[in-house]
Amino acid sequence: MFSKKTLRLMHLVGTIWFMLGVAYVLITVLRQAGIRWWILFSLSGHGALIVFVLISLYLFAVFRGLSSSQMLQIEHPITSTDYYTVFYVTTPFLGSLAGCLGMIGVPDTSRFVLGVVMGTLGATFLVWVIVDPAIGVFEVLLYPTGRRHRAQRLAQARANREAAQKNRQRLLADILEKEEARKQQWAELLQPEAKKLADLLMTAEAVDFDRAQRQATDIGANAWRIGGLGCMKQLRKMAIEACDRKNRKDALTDFISVWWDGIGNWQNPPINRTAGS
Repeated sequence: MFSKKTLRLMHLVGTIWFMLGVAYVLITVLRQAGIRWWILFSLSGHGALIVFVLISLYLFAVFRGLSSSQMLQIEHPITSTDYYTVFYVTTPFLGSLAGCLGMIGVPDTSRFVLGVVMGTLGATFLVWVIVDPAIGVFEVLLYPTGRRHRAQRLAQARANREAAQKNRQRLLADILEKEEARKQQWAELLQPEAKKLADLLMTAEAVDFDRAQRQATDIGANAWRIGGLGCMKQLRKMAIEACDRKNRKDALTDFISVWWDGIGNWQNPPINRTAGS
């Protein structure tokens, strides 16, 4: 029989042939209604885009169905057969052939072409929209083995989704636990540094500012070496909290962000008040 690649190509050609028939009937009806050609061409651009999107979506669904038909043979013993698939994808051409046979003896070329096109549209609509879904329902109702297989397949898929969700939640919990442990380790390691940085922050405006900046820069660089930006943020937070515990009632300028500008990928936000604000 035909390979899957050949069946997909046949279905693509058949779908294009079907859409050309739709376009022909539409143009014929509009011309008979007195619509001028320049209006038709102005509408064709938007219509072509819409048709292209619809064809793409439809072919994607059908190609997936063709590629997975072997897996669903138990559930669809009729529509998954090669003979039915060939009949399905060649329906537009069979409709055209029926239209040709039905228009034998018609001398008017335009009527003959219209008859062929209508045969294509009628057969395609009948098989793709009515017959194929009806056969699918018939398979589900008639074959209990297929129903059981489908129920088992859906249950397995649901179980797989639940297992994947639980696995993601477990991984997330592990990540959060490791992050919390790392922060706790940093808190113990950086406690002396946070106290020094808090003292520098509280006395920066009263003593040598340049010396305070150099010391704070060394502290920030050490934090960067220990744990990068996350460690620096935690150290800054610990220093500010240490300042707050001093019960300062006056506002305190956050010089830490300025001092650490340029260390690693630390970025200096606008200077703000950190305490008493």
